Amino acid sequence: MVGKVPVGGDAPVTVQTMTNTPTSDAGATIDQIRRCEEAGADIIRVSCPDVESTTAFRQIVRAARVPIVADIHFHYKRALEAADAGAACLRINPGNIGSSERVAEVVRAAKANGCAIRIGVNAGSLEKDLLEKYGEPCPEALVESALDHIKLLQDHDFHEYKVAVKASDVFLAVAAYMQLAEAVDCPLHLGITEAGGLIGGTVKSAIGIGNLLWAGIGDTIRVSLSAEPEEEVRVGYEILKSLGIRTRGVRVVSCPSCARQGFDVIRTVEKLEERLKHIATPMSLSVLGCVVNGPGEARETDIGITGGGNGRHMVYLSGVTDHHVEDADMIEHIVRLVEAKAAEIEAANAAAEASEAAE
Repeated sequence: MVGKVPVGGDAPVTVQTMTNTPTSDAGATIDQIRRCEEAGADIIRVSCPDVESTTAFRQIVRAARVPIVADIHFHYKRALEAADAGAACLRINPGNIGSSERVAEVVRAAKANGCAIRIGVNAGSLEKDLLEKYGEPCPEALVESALDHIKLLQDHDFHEYKVAVKASDVFLAVAAYMQLAEAVDCPLHLGITEAGGLIGGTVKSAIGIGNLLWAGIGDTIRVSLSAEPEEEVRVGYEILKSLGIRTRGVRVVSCPSCARQGFDVIRTVEKLEERLKHIATPMSLSVLGCVVNGPGEARETDIGITGGGNGRHMVYLSGVTDHHVEDADMIEHIVRLVEAKAAEIEAANAAAEASEAAE
């Protein structure tokens, strides 16, 4: 359990991100956390590099709606302070935090405060003895580091932990996670660390994280992008949606557009994605420029629009042609339809839950 959020077992795969504001600026950090919560983040990590950060951490935790993980590097005392301040989980990089005695002290603080721990092994900060043993970061070195620190937690009778073995190299990370999954039975936190910018990092993360999830490995994910944390959350959900693991918000099916398009598909999809960010209800929307594939895709989605001639386009509801819409009204019209459909789905879900409760 990370706060009230279950991780591992039959629990849904959770999506995490990390703030990039100065943690000592509680107001700015809370504002960013709120944006991440609205994007759907299940768990949010906050770096605690100094005393000023752990001082502000208590206020941040109280303001957050989701569990907050304290990210600790080098200074083990920051972990003790964060645990006392209400962290739901402590993320420690064993290679950076110091001696086994210091790790043991962190474990005692976690136990005393009901914190989980994430062992964060990273190819960029492996212990010196492992680098000397293996010569360079490799799957075996990452896994050995993880197993060493799992044993340390278990020796202190601590079992509320999850593990990550991250690397910026997709092949190294995937191989390490696969080896670790064979060796342990604990929740795994997936990520391709330092993956890059929005496009490049998304591709690397989708390949690496997607590969592992497809193989049934992984319980929680963080997409590491040089982009705003809300984007990490959105990409994380897109990875889960594409694999049919978890759905949130509107799944858009759209064509790349061509000379046959009856409207500007690219700009339309950009505007719709922006306007529909607030929809959390799982549903599907097809946006296709012409009748070649438009009707077929619309039959499989909740709402669909297919480009027609003379600026008049076909609207499908629940897979059936329903009416036409003029070009100028299309965006607003589709937004209203999606919002109405989301409300309809939520009402049906609430009624079903009430019926189950009554039984």
